Amino acid sequence: MSAKFEELDWSPTPIGEVSLRRRVDPVTGVDIYEVKLGDEFLMSSMFTAAEIALSRLALERLAVTRAHQPTWDVVVGGLGLGYTAHRVLEDPRVRSLVVVELLEPVIDWHQRGLVPVGPVLTADARCRLVQGDFFAMARSATAGGEAHANSGFDPEAPGRIFDAVVLDIDHAPDHFLDGASAGFYSVGATRELAEHLAPGGVYAIWSNDPPDQTYVDVLSQVFDDVVAEVITFPNPLQDRDATATVYVGTKSL
Repeated sequence: MSAKFEELDWSPTPIGEVSLRRRVDPVTGVDIYEVKLGDEFLMSSMFTAAEIALSRLALERLAVTRAHQPTWDVVVGGLGLGYTAHRVLEDPRVRSLVVVELLEPVIDWHQRGLVPVGPVLTADARCRLVQGDFFAMARSATAGGEAHANSGFDPEAPGRIFDAVVLDIDHAPDHFLDGASAGFYSVGATRELAEHLAPGGVYAIWSNDPPDQTYVDVLSQVFDDVVAEVITFPNPLQDRDATATVYVGTKSL
């Protein structure tokens, strides 16, 4: 039986102290895993519906726009507790998954099996966890068809093109986890990100806030068929429903 509360890991990082905690839910007796950055709660295994919906909606769109492509290569920006990546790997059409995570301790949690889906991700030959700055990688596009050394999301294949990019890092397009993403949600930076996608490729992003029409307008200048879908899920801590937003767009054919 787990201890009622346990800090499984604590590490300093360039953006603050990150910690992984496990506690037992007093009602269900289920282990709950929580991640904090400094004093701020980032994520909890109690609330995974929006992360799962993010991957589901991206892959559902991909099944339409890249239906001619029997297998897909996907990037997930942000590892966290791993539920976004885990949902991607549940689709047998996914040939490969690169998960880009800034914080090395978070990757270590998965490799050590400290979080529930860590052993699943690390045992799947299709999945590779890459330590790096997603936002810098997104802006390192190719130029004139020639890949920059270290460009793109796959350090082993500079300039590699993907079928989908799924992003779950910042709280919202105007609420950053860290200053490194400042400027990323502009039209120019979004165009740079789109260069890493194949025609018909899909970009999907999670936000903890309600739909933002300003950001929809930004996405619509780069992608086709942009939608902002509200995901509703129960919040037992507050005895009410909570919501998040998933934005999805398609690169022109």
